[in-house]
Amino acid sequence: MLDIKLIRTNPDLVKENIKKKFQDHKLVLVDEVIDLDQKYRAARTRCDELRNQRNVISKQIGGFMAKGLKDEAEKAKAEVAAMAKELADLEVKETEYEAEIKKRMLVIPNIIDDSVPIGKDDSENVEVERYGEPVVPDFEVPYHVDIMEKFSGIDLDSARRTSGNGFYYLSGDIARLHSAILSYARDFMIDRGFTYYVPPFMIRSEVVTGVMSFTEMENMMYKIEGEDLYLIGTSEHSMIGKFINTMLDPAQLPQTLTSYSPCFRKEVGAHGIEERGVYRIHQFEKQEMIVVCEPEDSMEWFKKLYTNTVDFFRSLDIPVRTLECCSGDLADLKVKSVDVEAWSPRQQKYFEVGSCSNLGDAQARRLGIRVKGGKQKGNYFPHTLNNTVVAPPRMLIAFLENNLRADGTVAIPEPLRMYMGGKDCIK
Repeated sequence: MLDIKLIRTNPDLVKENIKKKFQDHKLVLVDEVIDLDQKYRAARTRCDELRNQRNVISKQIGGFMAKGLKDEAEKAKAEVAAMAKELADLEVKETEYEAEIKKRMLVIPNIIDDSVPIGKDDSENVEVERYGEPVVPDFEVPYHVDIMEKFSGIDLDSARRTSGNGFYYLSGDIARLHSAILSYARDFMIDRGFTYYVPPFMIRSEVVTGVMSFTEMENMMYKIEGEDLYLIGTSEHSMIGKFINTMLDPAQLPQTLTSYSPCFRKEVGAHGIEERGVYRIHQFEKQEMIVVCEPEDSMEWFKKLYTNTVDFFRSLDIPVRTLECCSGDLADLKVKSVDVEAWSPRQQKYFEVGSCSNLGDAQARRLGIRVKGGKQKGNYFPHTLNNTVVAPPRMLIAFLENNLRADGTVAIPEPLRMYMGGKDCIK
């Protein structure tokens, strides 16, 4: 959510940003906010005037009564009564204006960074850099489900009977590999100085609307019937929500956190949920990284975060590339975003395995997260960032394809062997 002062003082900048995101239908919201804000401030000013006048006249009533001036006292009481009615009406209007302003402010997109490439959708995202040499083996690489089934490692049919499409059972060495990757990711991030968390897997609506846009919420979140609770789509939701309505000391920054959680997503409108595979599913597990930092440090942390993911995948011999998201592919709260994509030898192309986002002060402003600024500098909002370390089972696709051997075995890179009981391959 933007600072309303920016809309008051520079509405053209806000409108230009909306155009860069190809959301011209939202341009009218800027003028509506300006109009509502003027009415809100006028109502608030009049309310303050009435309260001051009421206080003055109320004191006069006591003086009139003490002097026996009953007529003057009754006249003053009538004035106070008239003020009370006007004040009550204005307070209702004030509340209504405030709610209407917030409703619009929540859907006006954040100001994107100047470095973000301009484009309508993900087809116009820009490759930044490649890491590792993508290899196409001289033998056929099967579909990832076929690889898993050869190891008796996946059961989609049973999951379809118990839960429907978009769910799976993992078993045996494939299930163990899934857990090994998460355990390695946890320790990888701890070794980089991040504090490990296991957060709540359900959050209240005020946290949901604080961490994401309404469009994302509708397309992603599962609501618990009869409760003000939602299943998280990623642990970022809980971890940023952890700081709701808090005042942080500058000495507490940066907060560098890494968290494990299951993730639940409706994937409304997503293609591929009916496919026989585990690329796009309703339930998966993920290791995440989250940073809350000083505003001037957020771009430096942004690069550090996606570099962590690149380093993690390269430590497992998986070629990756980074892809900068264009303006039209950025969610409304994001200032800048880079996707990390892994190489698929079977498809001979890269596919997304993680996303790194700098959200500026948008989440902090929505959630009331502030930093104590002292006398010289007033209280201010920190910046928040998040990034995927790894998200199996999607990561399993990249791992199995890149580590499959001609004889059908799968190599286990050295960093994972301690989590796989010392095995150097799956047979």
